[in-house]
Amino acid sequence: MFFQILGKVLLSADFWQASLQFAVLLLLPALGAVLSERSGVINLAMEGLMLIGAYVGVMMAIATNNVWLGVLGAVIAGGLLALVHAVVSIHFMANQTVSGIAINLAALGLTNFLLPIQTQGQGIKALDDALRLPQLQWGPLANIPFIGPVLFQQNIIFYVAVVILLATQFLLFRTNIGLRIRAVGEHPHAADTAGVNVRLVRYACVVSSGLLSGLAGAFLSLGIAGIFNQNMTAGQGYIALAAMIFGKYTPFGAAAACLVFGLGEALSPRLQDTGISANLLSTLPYLLTLVALVGLVGRTTAPAADGVPYEPASE
Repeated sequence: MFFQILGKVLLSADFWQASLQFAVLLLLPALGAVLSERSGVINLAMEGLMLIGAYVGVMMAIATNNVWLGVLGAVIAGGLLALVHAVVSIHFMANQTVSGIAINLAALGLTNFLLPIQTQGQGIKALDDALRLPQLQWGPLANIPFIGPVLFQQNIIFYVAVVILLATQFLLFRTNIGLRIRAVGEHPHAADTAGVNVRLVRYACVVSSGLLSGLAGAFLSLGIAGIFNQNMTAGQGYIALAAMIFGKYTPFGAAAACLVFGLGEALSPRLQDTGISANLLSTLPYLLTLVALVGLVGRTTAPAADGVPYEPASE
């Protein structure tokens, strides 16, 4: 019976559509992590950045009655919180791991504190369709059996994420800016000698990771869920970090890893009729994360200066 249900699920367009949706949710912060780590700054704060983006996105959308202003607010909130991490890690040269975890805890505490205050203890009701990110349908392409629903009936953020993925890959490996980012993450002193502003590059990359994570938070609350709940990210930021490591610090590698985790996320609720405990199935994405980390992290080499604070020689 298990294999019969599994076979039906794997042949379902709905399953693959949901898998790509969850993969994109992870891909955005994973790409931000690639930029940050490639520049030499460890960023464990994607969980908190996504959570604050999800919260601000919903609140801004409700306050302005405009979903796009909600997305803008989420992106800005993620960028500002990432800027805090950048200042602490780059300017004050504090422990980057501790800073990232502190931001995650602060975002969780802040949203849990503000939510009942702003909603008078009532919580947030499900958003109307006008305040949710739209699903796009690409004309006749959307009616193609199987392929249509999977590729041409996705949320608008899915297509935005694909563009960002291609742009990030091109930026890192086909432009002088990408060369500088990689040089700063590998040999910051040599890059500084060559005239590259190491701190500026690192600031830009860390803030970019916040912008992308904030966008992912908006996608979660305004696109997938249509509501904000306490701690609704539920570890997605950490899974995105694992996907970045699994993908060997490259955009395309991270995208492939996110697809694997997206499959696990979409598969778990669809196997509940097999008799397997729903609580056990809900752990599937996290088990995949552990398997990926245990099996592959040992063979993955981080940038040489990743996590190493840099102090210019002039100081």
